[in-house]
Amino acid sequence: MIRIVLDANVFVSAYLSPDSKPARVLQLAAHGGKFQLCASREILEEVKEVLRRPKLRKTHQSSFKETDEYVKGLAAAAIMTTGLAKVNVITADPADNKYLACALEAKADYIISGDHHLLDLKTYRGIKIMTPGAFLSCYQ
Repeated sequence: MIRIVLDANVFVSAYLSPDSKPARVLQLAAHGGKFQLCASREILEEVKEVLRRPKLRKTHQSSFKETDEYVKGLAAAAIMTTGLAKVNVITADPADNKYLACALEAKADYIISGDHHLLDLKTYRGIKIMTPGAFLSCYQ
């Protein structure tokens, strides 16, 4: 089974735009098959925090309860890592290192992201890093 780690921006984009490429990536993982979603508590906390921002709440018009349910659903669908691995590769935005750490712990094959700090790496310890569109081009 192919294991994937999604960046918070992918989860948020999927929530805001159900017909988007990030949503299609999430749907592939959610419907089983050959993809397994992997996440950490730290990643899902970021998703929750971003969805609670006032500017985004005006866009999606969901309650805290609704966005919390979305995040709980992600946690239930994912292989949750312990968060014990620590990585210090991305110095320009150290918060992005949590995706590399999660992918290492989960033995993931891919990190799917729109963040240039991650995308610029292209790979990390054999883990491919690509945009949702590039991933879909390979697997859709």
